[in-house]
Amino acid sequence: MSLKKLKANRKVLACFQITLALLLIASISMCASCTEKVDGFTVIVSDYSDTPDNLSIGLANLHAIVPDIEANKEKILQVIDIFKEYKVNMIIFPEFCISGYFWDDEKACWAYQESGVIENQQDWLRKVESKLDDDLQYIIFNCLRNGPNRKFLNSTFVVNADFDYLNPEYIYDKVMLPGIEKQYTQSGQADKLVIETEWGRFGFTTCYDMCFSQLFQEYSMVDKVDAIIEVASWRGTASRDYPGMNVETDHYYGFLWDSMISSRAATNQVWVIGCNAVGTHGISHAQFWGGSGLWAPSGLKLIQSSHAHEQLLVINNINITKAKQFEESDFCYYDDFIEIYRPIEGKRAFTRVIDKP
Repeated sequence: MSLKKLKANRKVLACFQITLALLLIASISMCASCTEKVDGFTVIVSDYSDTPDNLSIGLANLHAIVPDIEANKEKILQVIDIFKEYKVNMIIFPEFCISGYFWDDEKACWAYQESGVIENQQDWLRKVESKLDDDLQYIIFNCLRNGPNRKFLNSTFVVNADFDYLNPEYIYDKVMLPGIEKQYTQSGQADKLVIETEWGRFGFTTCYDMCFSQLFQEYSMVDKVDAIIEVASWRGTASRDYPGMNVETDHYYGFLWDSMISSRAATNQVWVIGCNAVGTHGISHAQFWGGSGLWAPSGLKLIQSSHAHEQLLVINNINITKAKQFEESDFCYYDDFIEIYRPIEGKRAFTRVIDKP
């Protein structure tokens, strides 16, 4: 056989092997999850394990209609009913799921958002609470509430039968505020929220909080949480261009969501459960990135929803504590960290300053 024919045969073999590998990956993906249409929503169901006592969650990759608070509230109730059919234990909705995001017309935006505060949603809240049962133990959603200095607080609520979810002790108020949000909301400052469940300890962050590694470090190293729930209205579109390197993107903020959420999980060795808004704002036309999903303590993305469309993710039987313990048995970042850094007494912080002999 000539050298030319041998090289050609090797190319054919290589192409065949690549095709076979791609088909295998596709078949594994199809086995790992299934897609269904329920009441107009696309529902993607994935099984982490076959152990029924582990945590099952529902993630709502939803679009908030602006301005239409009542439509959003009805959609949330509808989605809860859909997730209940899958017997999930915890349902998570995005940031601003009731009112949708702010916009530049301050007078109109203030009036609209004031009508959407949690204090005006008592009848609806009773309907939400009535959805809890032996399977569904937690419903997590975000809404504005009245705060100090005639501003709002951006609050995440954890509806549960065992505690008063309207008590500030069980509410997380967003700490880090970007741009336009400073016009309307007050920072939660030193706020944090840790919820102890039968499946593990959960901390909470909101959207822009994720840009600040210290918040995640506090949860992982001070509070020793197993997972962090990140709710967001994270936009996707922003341009970055490096012409000399032939690199450009129109979805820079989306890149940040996808890469940052993975790194927060990996560097803190915690699960990160991200639930983000999707779609185009009805007034400002801002585009939200979606991409709700589940990231393991390794930082690997296990499943992620659409960046363009509403989807409901059902993830069954997640073993929260076991995966975290596995990562720490490989390399325990906390143990290595405190060999160099010392906790500052009375503070949620560490220092590398060491007294010299």
